Amino acid sequence: MTKITIIVAAIFAAAGVAWVTVVPHPSGDTTLESVPTHIISRSELVVSVTEQGTLESANNTEIKCRVRGSNTITFVIESGTRVQPGDVLIRLETLAIEEEISERTKFYHLAESQVARSAADVERAKLAISEYEEGRFVSELSSLKKDLAVAESRFLNSQNRLKHSRMMSRSEYASELEVEEKEFASEQAEMNVGLIKTRIEVLENYTKQEELVRLRGALKAAEATWEADVERALADKKRLERAQEELGLCTIVADRAGLVIYPDSEEWENAPKIEEGGTVNKDQTLLLMPDLTQMQVKVGIHESIIDRLKSGMEANITLNRESLSGKVTYVAEVAKPAGWWTGNVVKYDTIVSLPSVDGLRPGMSAEIDIVLARHENVLTIPTNACIETQEGFACWVQTESAIERRALQLGDSSDMFIVVHDGVQAGEHVVLDPLANVPDAQEEAAASLRGSHDQQFGFEDL
Repeated sequence: MTKITIIVAAIFAAAGVAWVTVVPHPSGDTTLESVPTHIISRSELVVSVTEQGTLESANNTEIKCRVRGSNTITFVIESGTRVQPGDVLIRLETLAIEEEISERTKFYHLAESQVARSAADVERAKLAISEYEEGRFVSELSSLKKDLAVAESRFLNSQNRLKHSRMMSRSEYASELEVEEKEFASEQAEMNVGLIKTRIEVLENYTKQEELVRLRGALKAAEATWEADVERALADKKRLERAQEELGLCTIVADRAGLVIYPDSEEWENAPKIEEGGTVNKDQTLLLMPDLTQMQVKVGIHESIIDRLKSGMEANITLNRESLSGKVTYVAEVAKPAGWWTGNVVKYDTIVSLPSVDGLRPGMSAEIDIVLARHENVLTIPTNACIETQEGFACWVQTESAIERRALQLGDSSDMFIVVHDGVQAGEHVVLDPLANVPDAQEEAAASLRGSHDQQFGFEDL
């Protein structure tokens, strides 16, 4: 049983109570001929849901803001204008970007000069290594070897003098003091030779390695500084190029011919309006260029019947008294946000595609009638011939001699008729609006309403 049937029955029950309590019961002179009836028959029942919506394009070319930060609109074309390629659509304020370009240009040139300076430092560090290995080290080693040769020559000379002094001392031609002096001079010459050899060994094995480590470290530091300066220069160059690119993006032109419209934001969205003097943000949609050959209607379907809705269902669209046929192409899995702007009613977005027809424009009002089901050759009963009681649904059938109550087993329903599975037969006359025409229906409706109130407030336990 659909939500529509329950709502209709509830309305009729409430109307019955009002009739019983306010309007006097029909007098006993009500005749069978004066009661409005409907003849039960078999027919086709079409179950549908009707919603209001607006046309939109299924294929919109979005024109977005590509400039960072907040930007002020200085010019915008009117919505609904047809444009040609190259026509200016929108302009943004450029003063701040022009100042940024000036600053970025200065920073870029300073960074380039620092790169050149650090590159020269790298070359000097490389030359310092070659200069030490092939110059200063060789010179210092040669100087020490020369000193070693001189020291060895002096040591040999002191050895000869010592031998001569000892020989002369044995012949008593030289004193012991002279011999001691020659021995001391020989020892000094020998120690000097050892000292120079040690200095040569330290130079070759330690000083050279230590100096090379220092020079190579200085080279790596210079190279790291150069790489950092290069990255800084590249970053400044990219910032400059980006600012120059954004300066060009401040003027947006049409890349193809077509219709230009403003985007419509949802009521709950706090999006800036597209107007001269308005402020827009990066990646915000500024304009739309819809494809008028691919139009659709987006409507919201109530959650009570969303489970019955499927893609591919038939839909009838009414536009300015013109009827079109379409199909459901999309049913949302998640409901739209509900709030004060929707009356806290939960609805699901549903899209109905339209055939390509001339004259369709975005924003046009449309009435969508989606066919949920078709029942062929079924018994139907008018919705205003049924009421819901404590025992279920019922109707009243007019016979030749009286009006009889019938319990009903109902099925699917439309706005006007309900499928009947059991309770009435084809050809029988059912009473329309039994709450107004049948006293028994009024009493049952009143009893049903009193029973529901007692159950709600716990009166049945008193």
